[in-house]
Amino acid sequence: MQKDQNMSMPPTPTARIRHRRRSNEVPSEFGKSNGSHLLVNDHNKYKSMWIRAYSSMWMIGGFIAIIYLGHLYIWAMVVVIQIFMARELFNLLRRAHEDKHLPGFRLLNWHFFFTAMLFVYGRILSQQLVNTMSTDKFFYKLVSGLLKYQMVICYFLYIAGFMWFILTLKKKMYKYQFGQYAWTHMILIVVFTQSSFIVGNIFEGIFWFLLPASLIVINDIAAYFFGFFFGKTPLIKLSPKKTWEGFIGGSVATVISAFVLANILGHFPWLTCPRKDLSTGWLRCDPDPLFKPEHYPLPEWIPQWFPWKEISVLPVQWHALCLGLFASIIAPFGGFFASGFKRAFKIKDFGDSIPGHGGITDRMDCQMVMAVFAYIYHQSFVVPQSYSVEMILNQILRNLTFEEQHALYMKLGQIFQERQLGLSSSSMSSYVM
Repeated sequence: MQKDQNMSMPPTPTARIRHRRRSNEVPSEFGKSNGSHLLVNDHNKYKSMWIRAYSSMWMIGGFIAIIYLGHLYIWAMVVVIQIFMARELFNLLRRAHEDKHLPGFRLLNWHFFFTAMLFVYGRILSQQLVNTMSTDKFFYKLVSGLLKYQMVICYFLYIAGFMWFILTLKKKMYKYQFGQYAWTHMILIVVFTQSSFIVGNIFEGIFWFLLPASLIVINDIAAYFFGFFFGKTPLIKLSPKKTWEGFIGGSVATVISAFVLANILGHFPWLTCPRKDLSTGWLRCDPDPLFKPEHYPLPEWIPQWFPWKEISVLPVQWHALCLGLFASIIAPFGGFFASGFKRAFKIKDFGDSIPGHGGITDRMDCQMVMAVFAYIYHQSFVVPQSYSVEMILNQILRNLTFEEQHALYMKLGQIFQERQLGLSSSSMSSYVM
């Protein structure tokens, strides 16, 4: 009987069971990019490679043009990049349905962003701004006053945004609003603050911006091609396309490139001179000892027919090796962090503004880590610890009004004249004796 009942029951359709892939699992389309299958044998990857190469050529060309224009234009480029990065990250957690019930809530994110920009750049570029306005009395007083109260202004702008946020809280949307508030501050701290160190490097000399940024690009390109043609061994699960062959090959190429590129860039004064104001003219300065060549004789076992008897090395090239090591070993972890981040949100790229590369944030993940290290390294191991006369005067003058500065200059001139007269009189007396 039991058997008859089972036979008479209509067969029920089997439900489709969807197995959700865990975030740390390697996708099936990536599985063949490692192991025994080389990317070079996958013809579908060639199209992606050519698109990536084509867009890279456009980016490199535009980058070179902006470098040629100088410090101020490079800073403007960094600001535009920061705005695009913030836009991509703000949209990552945006929900259109909730935003319809919160008019003006998107504007609050940008209020916090531009407040942070005013605070950070006001601190970094205060001296350059004062030096630019020092020729005009009215603008000098205006800028000096704004810089003096800059921290207060930024604080109350932030408090205004904080009050704005509290007043816009709506019932049943608290979780979404507080999540957006925390997300905005994470973007400002982790992304904007780190990328702002790039501007500090620019005004210390374009060399200290261009070399670290170029090393990240070189490492990315070299690792891509080494992995494309030789990659077999997976490097990390967070980024399945990365291989040990690409990582090691890119590292070697980056360190060698750092040593060679530092020698090339170090011979251009407009790249090595620091910018003390916000003007756009070309720079001329006495080269720093780091950019003066040192000559090393070759060992005696070198054959006599060898054309060179000594090699010329800039001292900055030894610092470049440290930057190259960091760019090839440590900085890629910024990309791994971004890969894990995208997996957590189940997205492939942060955006689609760059064909073959994704969004601006996808290209800047390693650059932010590198920019912070380059700035800290330069301030710790490159900048001399002794205080020059110019540094002491800058610290004194930034807290004085225009009239006080004029009086100080007159007093210093008077002291200089008195000393000159004293020296001339003493030399005359010694001559008579």
